Amino acid sequence: MKLLRVGDAGKEKPAILDSEGKARDLSSIVDDIAGEALLPETLEKIAAVDINTLPVLADGRIGPCVGHVGKFICIGLNYSDHAAETGATVPPEPIIFMKATSAICGPNDDVLIPRNSVKTDWEVELGVIIGKGGVYIDEADAFDHVAGYCVINDVSEREFQIERHGTWDKGKGCDTFGPIGPWMVTRDEVADPQNMKLWLEVDGHRYQDGTTETMVYGVQFLVSYISRFMSLQPGDIISTGTPPGVGMGQNPPTFLKGGEVMSLGVEGLGAQRQKVVTA
Repeated sequence: MKLLRVGDAGKEKPAILDSEGKARDLSSIVDDIAGEALLPETLEKIAAVDINTLPVLADGRIGPCVGHVGKFICIGLNYSDHAAETGATVPPEPIIFMKATSAICGPNDDVLIPRNSVKTDWEVELGVIIGKGGVYIDEADAFDHVAGYCVINDVSEREFQIERHGTWDKGKGCDTFGPIGPWMVTRDEVADPQNMKLWLEVDGHRYQDGTTETMVYGVQFLVSYISRFMSLQPGDIISTGTPPGVGMGQNPPTFLKGGEVMSLGVEGLGAQRQKVVTA
């Protein structure tokens, strides 16, 4: 299933994509694509519905594919080829940082360059959406806790992140720095999350063209590992790292100035398109 949220910001309706690519209103089944709606039993309930009997929603803005996100957890330097391009060493354990939930926006919403930014960058990533919560999850059971997957653009301000001291968070959590969607594809429709192509273009130039095969720490391990340090709840999002081709890795480095259009996607999960504007 492809689950999404359609409508103006803060007024999105839960929806499911039908075989013709039309968004069908799920409001009679669930209040939102969030929280308990992502539990296995609720997803089974949705799957049992004849979606052709549901009302078609008018075309409009696609919002973030998950609402009311509790935690937006990110993994740094998780692709061996990306670590190489930035001159960093592959970490002996996953680097975990948090992205502010206020950064979350729709997949096609404008991305705002923050004031005083000089190094705003892009990162296409595979997102993992938690269904069944848990803590100290066995790696062998990790997929049981995954509701589905989505596309994420982990927009980053590199000067804020790296040169302004402290943790990475202040370069990662600016408003609009977390486009997610266009939809969540349920776990049963993704055969192997470690065999998916990712790509990102700026103004039609392809910068990132990678595969999840080069992830250092795979989805199954990450879910288990993160749960050692914090409990995971339905609707939490894990952004699993980016392949090579980010702006800071170019020669010379290339950053967003405003006016550009970013296009990005993950195989089988849809695509995003954002115009870059100055805040």
